[in-house]
Amino acid sequence: MPPTNPARRQALADTAIELLASSGVHGVTHRAVEKEAGLPPGTASNYFRSREALLVAAAERIIELHHADTDRATDRAAEQPVPLGDLLTESLLTAATTLRDRYLAIFELQMEATRRPALASALASLQDTMVRITAGHHGKLGLTTPHPALRALITFYAGALFTLVTSPPGSVSRDVVQDMVRVIVRGCGVHEEDPGPGEHR
Repeated sequence: MPPTNPARRQALADTAIELLASSGVHGVTHRAVEKEAGLPPGTASNYFRSREALLVAAAERIIELHHADTDRATDRAAEQPVPLGDLLTESLLTAATTLRDRYLAIFELQMEATRRPALASALASLQDTMVRITAGHHGKLGLTTPHPALRALITFYAGALFTLVTSPPGSVSRDVVQDMVRVIVRGCGVHEEDPGPGEHR
């Protein structure tokens, strides 16, 4: 049975995320994670029996961090409503700049999932959770976004995020992001002045 030290497990997952962003999927091994985290050999394999389990843990950690960010954004918007377009702009801009490594890592995992059924299954489950949580955020903010529009919003947002995150560093500006958001919001049939969830997805 794997050790049950949550802080150590989280540290290993966080290190795997850093390596995904800097070296890609092939740079993430038990030994590489241990070395980067300054931990003794065998530590990572004690927590994650396979490399695939380590990759799944990294994906779960990214989604956990993502939900924590969106929860905070939703709470702030519930207290002082702001237009959906503004929330999405701030979310995309932050994700593509300050949090760029995190989202580079999840894109690396999504590509690897096309070759690893277990990883694909884990990511699909996380995606379903994402839709439910986003719907909850919309409800908390008093939005009545239809389910198809909600899925479309998440899909278009993900495409914009991929484009921005994979752009050369320094090329992402607020104006560029705002233009994307206007197209996303209008394409989903949501009024831009409505308050929204501040989604990072």
